[in-house]
Amino acid sequence: MLCCADGSYYVGSTRKTLEERLAEHNTGMPKSYTVSRRPVALVWSQEFENVTDAIAVERQIKGWKRAKKEALTRGDFEAIRRLATRKVGETPRPSRRDPADRSSG
Repeated sequence: MLCCADGSYYVGSTRKTLEERLAEHNTGMPKSYTVSRRPVALVWSQEFENVTDAIAVERQIKGWKRAKKEALTRGDFEAIRRLATRKVGETPRPSRRDPADRSSG
């Protein structure tokens, strides 16, 4: 997860090293969400042996609200659990992401 210059978060996955991918984001290649929000800084990462697991976690985190992402960057797992609890009658937000968009950042 990257923190952008405008304070927003970018969640993605890569098969490259974190250093290589971070450098690409900071040079604007390839064109992505971060291109107009540079510089970016790495605030959280996790390694996976299986790329499908990485993509599943990426999609899960992309659906989280800002407070929950910030709790993850702090390693505050109690806050993540608390923020994950839905209030009675609350329905999940629909995804704003087009399911046809398979870019992984």
